[in-house]
Amino acid sequence: MLAAAGSLAAAFWASLHLHTLLLAAVTFLFLADYLKSRRPKNYPPGPPRLPFVGNLFQTNFKQPHLAIQQLVRKYGNVMSLDFGIMSSMVISSLPLIKEAFSHLDENFINRPILPLQRHIFNENGLIFSSGQTWKEQRRFALMTLRNFGLGKKSLEQRIQEEAHYLVGAIGEEGGQPFDPHFKINNAVSNIICSITFGERFEYHDSQFQELLKLLDKATFFGTSIMIHLYNIFPWIIKHLPGQHQTLLGAWRKLKSYVADIIDNHRKDWNPDEPRDFIDAFLNEIAKYPEKTTSFNEENLICSTLDLFFAGTETTSTTLRWDLLYMALNPEVQEKVQAEIDRVIGQEKHPSLADRDSMPYTNAVIHEVQRMGNIVPLNVPREVTVDTTLAGFHLPKGSVVMINLTGLHMDPKEWATPDTFNPEHFLENGEFKKRESFLPFSMGKRACLGEQLARSELFIFFTALVQKFTFKPPANEKLSLKFRLGLTISPVSHRICAVPRQ
Repeated sequence: MLAAAGSLAAAFWASLHLHTLLLAAVTFLFLADYLKSRRPKNYPPGPPRLPFVGNLFQTNFKQPHLAIQQLVRKYGNVMSLDFGIMSSMVISSLPLIKEAFSHLDENFINRPILPLQRHIFNENGLIFSSGQTWKEQRRFALMTLRNFGLGKKSLEQRIQEEAHYLVGAIGEEGGQPFDPHFKINNAVSNIICSITFGERFEYHDSQFQELLKLLDKATFFGTSIMIHLYNIFPWIIKHLPGQHQTLLGAWRKLKSYVADIIDNHRKDWNPDEPRDFIDAFLNEIAKYPEKTTSFNEENLICSTLDLFFAGTETTSTTLRWDLLYMALNPEVQEKVQAEIDRVIGQEKHPSLADRDSMPYTNAVIHEVQRMGNIVPLNVPREVTVDTTLAGFHLPKGSVVMINLTGLHMDPKEWATPDTFNPEHFLENGEFKKRESFLPFSMGKRACLGEQLARSELFIFFTALVQKFTFKPPANEKLSLKFRLGLTISPVSHRICAVPRQ
């Protein structure tokens, strides 16, 4: 009896001991989270946060950029949001965006590195690097892009030639419904591929089509719930199945593809005659064999992949929105075609020299960019030193996002912010630049491919509307519903490209 009582007491004590340990552990975690989330004086206001996950579940995963607008109206133009342990700020309104990314640009020059990005890129490349690596890689990329045609007639001719191929590929559809997604992706990608890889790829090249689908997968899964959870609890989530594993697999395959291209380049690489970005980068690696700079194999892979991704995804997505808006706004399309017929005609290839004589077409392209809103919160930046903005304290290490959605939909800036209206970019029949239009961001970390993207958008769009009238398929309704990923793209749809007589 005594033995039984002793065993029971021991078991009770062991159980109590375990519960005490668990309670202590949970208490410690909550205390640590509380201390981590304590706000300094003059910290930007924001919604109450939940332990560990912060405001993650208050931003609506299907359309977070729209949900944030409601919070901005409540908390103001400098607002705080937490995602896990990451403190974030959302900056709205043109004056504050200019103040942050123009006058205080050095304070926001870095990129935050989240666990998933670190796993894939490890602070290499052009998009997610900071400090000396970013300075070296951006300087080199700009110089190399210029050396291989950026801003020159030779690259413009390459875009014109690719536009001709795209018109031919779409013409093969015979005016029947088709999904324009990967044809447009292929065409746009061929421009940056000619600079980075030194070649273009046919639209029926199955291997390249597979690569474009991998890129699309990486783009689509880049903002899923599992990605957010990975960045908050990487030590747990990395062991679980889910979309984050699909994303990591896609990026591994993309990096492997680029590595294979680099290996092939080495076989016939001539340092005296660089053919493309990869050759030029190999020359830099050869100059610094001691690895005293960021010119190494991993940076070559990541920078090449960054150029390939950025040079493909954003412009091709904008062009898909272009054609969708034309099909849904036939009266606008007719005006564009009338201007094309008057300035260029039906036979001549559109050129950048025509742009100044085509204000309406130029206005339409800009309005589609405004409405398409493909990077709604810009690419995040990190506060490099404690900074004061609009009287608020932004601590070093905080993440900063520009509210481009709020800027591009601001009723103080746009006459009809929620309506597709090319007149936003016209004044007395002439094209009007708008200070409150920032799809390429601003400051030292503004998109380095802006000039190329603007050239591609004008030439591709004009060439397509010159040759086709875009319409909804019979008995199918087109919509402006979007698919959220790293960019906002149209949902999958079919469209008819009817040849113009």
